[in-house]
Amino acid sequence: MWIALIYLFVFFIVEFGYFKLARHFNIIDKPNSRSSHHQVTIRGGGIIFSIAAITWYFVNGLSYSYFIAGLVAITCISFLDDIFTLNNKLRLAIHFTAVVLLFQQWGLFSFPWYWLALALIFVIGTINAYNFMDGINGITGAYSLLAIATLFYIHTHIIAFTSTNLLVITALALLVFNFFNFRIKAKCFAGDVGSVSIAFILIFLIGQLILVTHNFGYILLLLIYGLETSTTVFFRKIRKENIFEAHRSHFYQYLANQLKWNHLIISGLYFVVQLLLNVILVNIIDNLALLLLFIAMVSIIFLVLRFLVEGKKYLMEPHTS
Repeated sequence: MWIALIYLFVFFIVEFGYFKLARHFNIIDKPNSRSSHHQVTIRGGGIIFSIAAITWYFVNGLSYSYFIAGLVAITCISFLDDIFTLNNKLRLAIHFTAVVLLFQQWGLFSFPWYWLALALIFVIGTINAYNFMDGINGITGAYSLLAIATLFYIHTHIIAFTSTNLLVITALALLVFNFFNFRIKAKCFAGDVGSVSIAFILIFLIGQLILVTHNFGYILLLLIYGLETSTTVFFRKIRKENIFEAHRSHFYQYLANQLKWNHLIISGLYFVVQLLLNVILVNIIDNLALLLLFIAMVSIIFLVLRFLVEGKKYLMEPHTS
């Protein structure tokens, strides 16, 4: 208990220290036509996630070195991307290197090539989904804290699959970040460095869980983010938009920008819905047939909800907002 409080105190000090550096070097987020916020805010507060994981690494016997090396690589390039506009080829090369290191940590290179392909789709898809979804106050911090809490429950009550301390330290870092971000006027945003690094950490942990249990259903701990991102890409393709350009086409962005919902209500709603799904996944679903039925039902409900709220015209026809 005391150790956790010490970590919490240290992470607050580190976050305050980063704020001073960010102000000095002008690492800020200025609102533009694609933003869902309206005031200048410090960018990159999510760097605390990587700092926490690296702290765990040195305190807990240098475990999972390939994972940490990949995390450091992807954190550094994402942080630089928050400050400068980097060459896409350089950024993709570093991301690919980080993924290779992650696969080495998982021991995937002894598996057939098609498992590597599936893992690559899962990793790249999740990192991009997290980056796309980090657009309003509270959503990244709250959603990630739920994922870590669920993984901690599984680790302590169902099957041990990773380091308890890594789960706890990551949760503490998320609590500190949420203190500054889960508010009407956020003190900081996660930035690419935050969204990408916490995605990488969660991917590593979920991958460990899947390898121990051989249950691919645990990727559904991030189901809402997956559905949100995949359906948004689908509708943008239908509207013949460039899916690589910045946009405000996500469902949460429609709620925030068109319907003017409070950011924290939206973030809380995503948290609660994913919490309910996690409870069902962990306690009820125990075979492939139920898993597939669960995915189909949730997907249909989400699509129907988008059509009811956003409307067919907004989803299917070109628009600029």
